[in-house]
Amino acid sequence: MDLVILPIGFVSIIAICIMIGTITIAYYKKWLMTYALIVSNFIVFILVMLFESEIIFGLSDGVFQYAGLAFRPIYLSFEYSPQLYTLFTSMFIHSGFAHILGNMLVFFFIGMAFEQRIGWKKFLIIYLLTGVCGTITHSILNLGSIIPLVGASGAIFGIMGAFAYSYPRDEVVMPIPLGIIMILRRIKVIYAVLIFAAIETVIVIIGTQDTTAHFAHLGGLVGGVILASLLIKNKNTHGKKGETIYYDSNANKGLRRIDFSALQKLATTLKQKEMLNRIENETVPQVREIWLEHFLEDIKCPNCKNPLTHFDGKIWCENCSFKTKY
Repeated sequence: MDLVILPIGFVSIIAICIMIGTITIAYYKKWLMTYALIVSNFIVFILVMLFESEIIFGLSDGVFQYAGLAFRPIYLSFEYSPQLYTLFTSMFIHSGFAHILGNMLVFFFIGMAFEQRIGWKKFLIIYLLTGVCGTITHSILNLGSIIPLVGASGAIFGIMGAFAYSYPRDEVVMPIPLGIIMILRRIKVIYAVLIFAAIETVIVIIGTQDTTAHFAHLGGLVGGVILASLLIKNKNTHGKKGETIYYDSNANKGLRRIDFSALQKLATTLKQKEMLNRIENETVPQVREIWLEHFLEDIKCPNCKNPLTHFDGKIWCENCSFKTKY
């Protein structure tokens, strides 16, 4: 059967715009990236249900028309290398309601907690790169296959691996699989990840034949551990007075004391004042730290109006002599 590469379809372009657009909106609106990714996945899922033939398989007229957003292992060959963009788009596509519901349920509980720990930038990097790692792991073991590979599972396992490596004693609510059902239970991250990893490993060892890319899960998990070791340097450490504190497994321990009088002098817009007020009144330590990070990224030097640099309770301008502590 012929293999034909066609220009990407109109609906697929819309789907890509949704993927990029939700992430961009989350950045400007200061939303949690976890929420943006979940919303993006569900919107694209609706498109898949309406236009599955184009988005996943391409329009079929007796030929394979490689113009969709799903990744196929054959794309690793030089001939089909222009289709490598699907390494990213495929992780926003799901094949059925049970598929997306299971993925997003796990992602909601573990993704939100982990993003609050490390911030949206590192979180998004780990999510996207481990999704690619999972896809490539599966594809290397199935070189030349034309079977579409879709789903966010590799990226979600990557987040799980990174979370377990960085903050193993944190507790999160997780859906734990028990046979054909799942129960919600508060559990330490390391135990939850070991349970999921053990299930995937057993399935791979016994060679269960199903439509799930189990090696993609394991590839994402390992990728998450490796990326966390490179990106998250100050895990589970406590700062001295005047320094940022990174929390241990007890989520109720408070932040260091913040000098709000210093920050109030830098809040010049209504948006910044609202953020500062939210920081001052926030009772959840991780959420408070995320809002503080957003505030520090938004403020400008009072002297030269350039962006400010901040680290370990200190703020300074690299363009002039301004500096302060908070």
